[in-house]
Amino acid sequence: MRELEAKRRIIGQFAQCFVDHRKPERIEHRVEELVGQRGYGLALGYEDLNDHDRLRQDPLLAVLVGKEDPTGQDRPREQDRGKALAGKSTLNRLELTPEGANAESRYKKIGVDGTQVGEFFLNVFVQAHRKAPRELVLDFDATDDPVHGGQEGRFFHGYYGHYCYLPLYVFCNGFVLCAELRRSNIDASEGSVEVLERIVGSLRQAWPEVKIIVRGDSGFAREALMSWCESHQVDYVLGLARNSRLETALRGELEQARQQWAKTGHAVRCFKDFRYQTRDSWSSQRRVVGKAEYLDKGANPRFVVTSLSSQSWEGQKLYEQLYCARGDMENRIKEQQLDLFADRTSAATMRANQLRLWLSAVAYLLLHQLRCWALKGTDYATAQCGTLRLRLLKIGAQVRISVRRVLISLATGFPGEAIFHQAWAALQALPGDG
Repeated sequence: MRELEAKRRIIGQFAQCFVDHRKPERIEHRVEELVGQRGYGLALGYEDLNDHDRLRQDPLLAVLVGKEDPTGQDRPREQDRGKALAGKSTLNRLELTPEGANAESRYKKIGVDGTQVGEFFLNVFVQAHRKAPRELVLDFDATDDPVHGGQEGRFFHGYYGHYCYLPLYVFCNGFVLCAELRRSNIDASEGSVEVLERIVGSLRQAWPEVKIIVRGDSGFAREALMSWCESHQVDYVLGLARNSRLETALRGELEQARQQWAKTGHAVRCFKDFRYQTRDSWSSQRRVVGKAEYLDKGANPRFVVTSLSSQSWEGQKLYEQLYCARGDMENRIKEQQLDLFADRTSAATMRANQLRLWLSAVAYLLLHQLRCWALKGTDYATAQCGTLRLRLLKIGAQVRISVRRVLISLATGFPGEAIFHQAWAALQALPGDG
């Protein structure tokens, strides 16, 4: 992970999104070290700030963060000696710095610039491509982030059945481009046009000729989003909530599927391509692809609306190959929440919880880049973040610290030795951007 950071500068770039108002002569932990300690901690499975009261004594984490003395013996105060890294209180102040903090603030003096964070995620994505891609598919999705206290911005969500936030995620090729914490008393698509406009502007500035497709479920099939795409040469394929008019249009295909199911006893799919316009909300007719599916449990009609032509994407191929591929994004969100603790939003303010969500996204980027650059062609190339942590990062070793070196002796019985060597060699051969 240290070698990856040296070449890709993920933590270093994220740290530049912060403004440090502390007095330089009194700083013991640079912003990059604080952010790195928190981000690496999440990647390694330490989700809580309390964990860092023990981790601050870990020499390997200190080496990873970039401390010159991983033993902490050069700390000015005697009570801090032997603890090279920051403790939970220092990291807590980083997260709880309010908006408008300045040099006159008493304790919390490190602020984060949300606009720069948005640019950071896009910059990391662009830097990961050696040549301009021909086509990009932007996956939009909203999910629930349960809360269990009196946090700012919490609301009860009827669909999920509990108090939660409703963060908006945007992924592309496994990279997170946006992780925006939102209140849950809103429509799933709220703010998506502004996010899309920002992302498309940055991507086209880097790659003027790239073709962009927006993909999402029925929560994003809104007039504002579709009309923006149509007026800015952006294509879309979005789920469309079924209604009586759509089901009527698909009635013939559903009956055909039912008859085939009755003969074979196997699930049957038929597709229909047609033009459709809502009575009030849509400004024009749009192409809709309907899936007439009949299963053992009965009819299962589904619909998608798209700006893509039938010449470029035939109906069945569009639904099964393009639209259904959005399920991979849901796996990425699960990695964020289950493996990298994006749901640890227990701070009192939305600002602090937004920073926690960003830190989780940074930890995800670290591990995803590890997959892309170090593990390509191995059995771990598509492994989930939790699997990488258990099989490649959290492994037994003997650590010895001398005056000049930190020696790490891995067990000869380590089953992942070959992949470990291959990953290390790939990272050393990776050209640096910084």
